[in-house]
Amino acid sequence: MTNTPSLPAIPRRSALLDVLVRLLRNRTGLVSLCVILVYVGLALLAPFIAPYDPADTDLTARLAPPSAAHWFGTDTIGRDILSRTIWGTRVSLLVGLLTVGITTLAGLLLGMFGGYFRGWFDNLTARLTELLLAFPYLIFAIGMMAFLGPGFWNLIWALSLKGWVEFYRLARGETLAQTTREYVEAARALGHSHLRILFGEILPNIFPSILVLGTLRIGYFMVLEASLSFLGVGIPPTIPAWGSMISEGRNVLFLAWWVSTIPGVALLVLVLAINLLGEALREVLDPRLKERS
Repeated sequence: MTNTPSLPAIPRRSALLDVLVRLLRNRTGLVSLCVILVYVGLALLAPFIAPYDPADTDLTARLAPPSAAHWFGTDTIGRDILSRTIWGTRVSLLVGLLTVGITTLAGLLLGMFGGYFRGWFDNLTARLTELLLAFPYLIFAIGMMAFLGPGFWNLIWALSLKGWVEFYRLARGETLAQTTREYVEAARALGHSHLRILFGEILPNIFPSILVLGTLRIGYFMVLEASLSFLGVGIPPTIPAWGSMISEGRNVLFLAWWVSTIPGVALLVLVLAINLLGEALREVLDPRLKERS
């Protein structure tokens, strides 16, 4: 599990604007954010900027090297690598964002309720997380895909069924630490409801840590999706995905290096940018890290 330190709470008003300004002043954060925005733009504009349909085949141009007609070459059945790489951006971003959204929501709610109320519910979820942690993530995901079958949403659920565990553990630990703070005791003394204390008082104080972890996990889920697609149990072959593209090119790697290299580099750059953005965001939210370095 990623060790994310406890971060100070973000102020209620103009918090996002303040964080964005500080992030843009961070060189690493600025460059990473620009790279990610380029990928997002490619994903949104894929139907308009891709030179070819990603499913179009041309056997007369199979394994064609990079040229003016095909900037990144073609694959084993003549499909344009550039077009498929651009469309594959959509798959990776959607898998990363949707999986992080589902796992963050589930883990945050379970962790906050377990850490605040304790009792049988906390014991039950704690035992469930221990059971899930006994399985390596990739092996667990392969087993779930074998059970659910191939498909985009089946992949999302297969990754989410174990992905919430880290968010749960972080949210539970942070909630346990916050329940002993003076502001929580003051809220209880004023007669505030449990839900108001959880979501109005505790959540703003633990949200920065959750945000950093969520940002870092987007890239991790992208790599998992690519790994499953590489093994043939992830995204269906009819949908252009970077993992399946890398798998298709491994048998012709020395003959046509571009088939695997182009989508591999695209995945590498995007995941690296997301991870660097997460680290920059953690530094922005907790200036003490910069002071200690």
